Amino acid sequence: MPKDGGSRYDILFEPVRIGPKVARNRFYQVPHCNGGGYRDPSAVAEMRRVKAEGGWGVVFTEQTEIHPSSEITPFIEQHLWEDRDIPALAAMAEAMKSHGALAGIQLAYSGINGPNLYSREVPLAVTGGPILTFTADPVQARTMDLEDIRDLRRWFRNAVRRSQAAGFDLVCFYGAHGFGILQHFLSRATNHRTDAYGGSLENRSRFLREIVEEAREETKGEMAISLRMSLDEGGAFGFSNAELRDFVAMHGELPDIWDLAHGTWEECSGTSRFKDEAAQEDLVTGMKALTSKPVVGVGRFTSPDTMVRMVRQGVLDFIGAARPSIADPFLPAKIEQGRSEDIRECIGCNICVSGDMTGGISRCTQNTAFMEEWRKGWHPERVRPKGASETVLVVGAGPAGLEAALQAARRGYRVTLAEATRDLGGRVTAERALPGLSAWGRVADYRTGQLAPLPNVEIYRDSPLTADDVLAMGADHVAIATGARWRRDAVARHHLHPIPTDPAMPLYTPDDLMAGDGPAGGRVVLYDDDHFYMGSVLAEWLAARGCTVEFVTPAAKVAEWTDNTLEQGIIMRRLVGLGVRFHLSKAPAAIGAGAVRLACTWGGAETEIAADAVLLVTSRLPQDGLWQALSARRADWAEAGIARIEAIGDAAAPGPIAWATYAGRRFAEEIDTPPRSNDTPAFRREIAALEPGPSLLP
Repeated sequence: MPKDGGSRYDILFEPVRIGPKVARNRFYQVPHCNGGGYRDPSAVAEMRRVKAEGGWGVVFTEQTEIHPSSEITPFIEQHLWEDRDIPALAAMAEAMKSHGALAGIQLAYSGINGPNLYSREVPLAVTGGPILTFTADPVQARTMDLEDIRDLRRWFRNAVRRSQAAGFDLVCFYGAHGFGILQHFLSRATNHRTDAYGGSLENRSRFLREIVEEAREETKGEMAISLRMSLDEGGAFGFSNAELRDFVAMHGELPDIWDLAHGTWEECSGTSRFKDEAAQEDLVTGMKALTSKPVVGVGRFTSPDTMVRMVRQGVLDFIGAARPSIADPFLPAKIEQGRSEDIRECIGCNICVSGDMTGGISRCTQNTAFMEEWRKGWHPERVRPKGASETVLVVGAGPAGLEAALQAARRGYRVTLAEATRDLGGRVTAERALPGLSAWGRVADYRTGQLAPLPNVEIYRDSPLTADDVLAMGADHVAIATGARWRRDAVARHHLHPIPTDPAMPLYTPDDLMAGDGPAGGRVVLYDDDHFYMGSVLAEWLAARGCTVEFVTPAAKVAEWTDNTLEQGIIMRRLVGLGVRFHLSKAPAAIGAGAVRLACTWGGAETEIAADAVLLVTSRLPQDGLWQALSARRADWAEAGIARIEAIGDAAAPGPIAWATYAGRRFAEEIDTPPRSNDTPAFRREIAALEPGPSLLP
């Protein structure tokens, strides 16, 4: 019997029919990107296989582009342009089905969102116009004529055929988040046509009906068909929630399952700072009454009780998840086994999204194995057994130190974790108290909770260590995870050296505010040369204390890197509403006793702002004094019985929390591994094979 009774969750593990297929339970990993796409097919396949192993009933691919006339470079998505693309996707489908999950593929044609920077094809759209992308590409699409629409129907049919040949069980037609051409047909914002595909909702639905009917014909009804639809596009002409309800009522039996998600990616996958769990409940409630087919919805579900409520109240048939399935691929198995306390809950930071947005590889703050399953052989639950060494000392219990201690202990080493303060969690403990960041505390909560029962771990609080202390302890391996502190000057990206600063001006850093110090009222100049979340979070904090906030940044917009976490627009609207004043493309040239002199980052023109205090959100310095002291005594390591000492996380190089947890995992994984050369990559990668080409000789 599961430890927590488990029976109240039995409804989540009922089999549910999806057309010709049956899902083994109600856990449905909706399509999500990962930064790997066509470049890293084996890494992506293994990542999906692990989710099937973790108990998901349905596992989907990411967005899969069906034709070179619509591709979204620089984003790296999957391709299904020709039969040669089938083998990589077949390997993925096989991996998904290896543990009993249904394998789904999401087919996408981006239309007005596809700039075709790689294929160089002329973009095609329902109604022509400038390409609507994150990067404002200077490209326009032409309006499809009826022959183009017939071609597009054939391209979808070809993609369905290839999907079936690859072994997938479900095919999803993508019409959500503004990226899928199905939404472009349905929405009056992007469909200005006056022919049979425009005007009335029935006409705007025509293309969607055609491709679904043709997919059934092509597959002889053997594949299940999903429609991924926008719950509410927003805007004066956008496809609204009311129109969606009309559409579902008109076509309730068209697909085998309705996959419903918010109209824009930013709204659908909003961070925990701005979106609570089950944030889309109001938009999806009542949809089931319009169709006899099952409905799946999302909402960053992490609580089993919320999941059960969604099903029992008739809101959803399937619990859809992308980010929670990344944070813990074994979430279903843990609920089924009565181990809810072991769930590695998503913190909603959207670092996973940033991997796709930057064209890199995705990572997860909570699940350090995400996208490293194939590349490095890491697994989210299983660990390699220990090597010949016995003991590990971790100095510092922030995110890097906690992860290093946990993974080393799971491998079987005897671990000592020494923290200089009373609290475990480091920067996470401080940042979780800031506006909107409470969920980030899960980084510490999960790891401290997992460490607590382990018999091979000793934790010492209020235990600052010196180099002599570390050498005297004689651990085989030592991780120095002592974190970083925010700088008290303007040095970061724009200023590479300190600027003139009058000591009479009250000067603060984020560390000061998180420690409880900081201005209460008055005019505060906040200088943000960090460009991530901290500057905007502290602007809210100051506004709540009655301060007039003058937000200064050398960037052209506030918190510009949060474009990669889908937050920038939300942050801007939030700060405007709070009355924050903006000074974009400006940087302080000097800080006086009662004013700050600003210089334009382009032309150098100077202005002055009166100020009662200045908050600098610039860059951080590693707190690496202990590492430096030990490094200077490297000759003493062997005599002390120490094989390895390494600075990790922020103590080595400050970065986001996900960088710190990754560093902790890597330290633990590399204990007792053979020395390797730094001349080659520390991970596996796939290299494209050369194709024969035309001869350049006469």
